[in-house]
Amino acid sequence: MRSATGAPEHGEAGHQLVALDVAALQMARPGAGEAGATVEHPTVVDHVQLASVTYNADGLVAAIVQAHDTGKILMLAWMNEATLQLTLREGRTVFWSRSRQEVWRKGDTSGEVQLVREAYYDCDGDTLLFVVEQQGAGACHTGAYSCFFRAFGPEAP
Repeated sequence: MRSATGAPEHGEAGHQLVALDVAALQMARPGAGEAGATVEHPTVVDHVQLASVTYNADGLVAAIVQAHDTGKILMLAWMNEATLQLTLREGRTVFWSRSRQEVWRKGDTSGEVQLVREAYYDCDGDTLLFVVEQQGAGACHTGAYSCFFRAFGPEAP
C-alpha cells in the first residue's frame, strides 16, 4: 500500500513504516531549499520518535532517499543523530560523510538540493526513508539522476 504521495506505507514483509512529523517542512518555509539556509522556526519532532531511531556502532543510521514525483530511489547515505535533527529542522537532507568525516548538506556545492516532503523510520528504527523533491539534475555525484543506475544480470550495461 502507498500513501497519497506514493511512498510505501508498509515494508516488504509487511513491516510498517512510521512517519515522522514533518508537516511543517513544506515549501512555505522561507529559505528551506536554499544552500546553507536555515529555517526560522524549527520543526518540533516528538522525542519518542527520535529515540526510536537505532544507530549502528559508528553512531550512524542508513537513510534512503526517494523522489517524491517518480517514487524512484535516488540514493543511500548515512546520518548521525545531529544530521537527522538538522534534516528535520531545515527541511532538506543533511548527511554524515563517512569519507570526509563531516556534515554534508546535500546540494551545498552541487546545487542538487533535496527538499524533504515526508520522513519515515522503519519498524526496527534502523533505516530512515526520506521522500524528497530533488532539485537540479539528480542525486548522484556522477551526474546521474539516481545513484542506482547499474544493474546486475546479463542485460546489465
